[in-house]
Amino acid sequence: MKQLVPWSAGGGVVESLPDGGQRLSIPAGPSGQYRLAQLDDTQNRTRQNFLWQARCTLELRARVSAADLPGTWGFGLWNDPFTASLGLGGGTRKLPALPDAAWFFHASADNWLSLRDNLPANGFLAATFSSRKVSPLLLAPAVLAAPLLFWRVTARWIRRLARSWIKEDSTSVNIDPTAWHSYQLDWRANSVIFQVDGQTVLESLTAPRGQLGLVIWIDNQYAAFTPQGRLAYGTQANPQPAWLEIEGLRIAPGS
Repeated sequence: MKQLVPWSAGGGVVESLPDGGQRLSIPAGPSGQYRLAQLDDTQNRTRQNFLWQARCTLELRARVSAADLPGTWGFGLWNDPFTASLGLGGGTRKLPALPDAAWFFHASADNWLSLRDNLPANGFLAATFSSRKVSPLLLAPAVLAAPLLFWRVTARWIRRLARSWIKEDSTSVNIDPTAWHSYQLDWRANSVIFQVDGQTVLESLTAPRGQLGLVIWIDNQYAAFTPQGRLAYGTQANPQPAWLEIEGLRIAPGS
């Protein structure tokens, strides 16, 4: 896809394979350094100009180098909610936003990425996020409340409060991700259907809103906001190089 642009950090590489697929890889290394290989169509675009909206369908085949890789990897649609690059490195300036996403997402055990206690918070997931629309200028003052996240009592209260602003749904995908599998994501106005090898693994009524971008990535990052109010984030060591391979990528508006 011509719109997809590679992005990397810490020695990450995006390369084309002889059969027309792509390999996204990061090298072995210690914690403390961020390593990323990514393809996306959101760079140098404002969120209002992201390419995809309901209805659309994403299809691809994928495999990874190991089932329990440190960090995260995945593919799908999102609104790039946490970017605050100020335009460095040629990136488009974006203020933070609440998340909207529909994706296949793998998170290592150090991650805890659900605000709800009855949904899986790590492992290999099919997941959606749908948030209230709030002006980024209204979110900026929330930075002043950040110190409250480091007190367990107030952090638990903030976590519960966030559920009223950010809706989510997810399920564990119990497959061997090191083997080739076919993945499909159908985003409709009021639902998202996830399929693996032609079998539905999640039909969610929590659908993202607005314009989204396509993202495919592998990195060594983790983030955790646990039910106990523990907040943690950082980078993990990679004892071995890690890679994500994809082929047969297709994304198109639905009928």
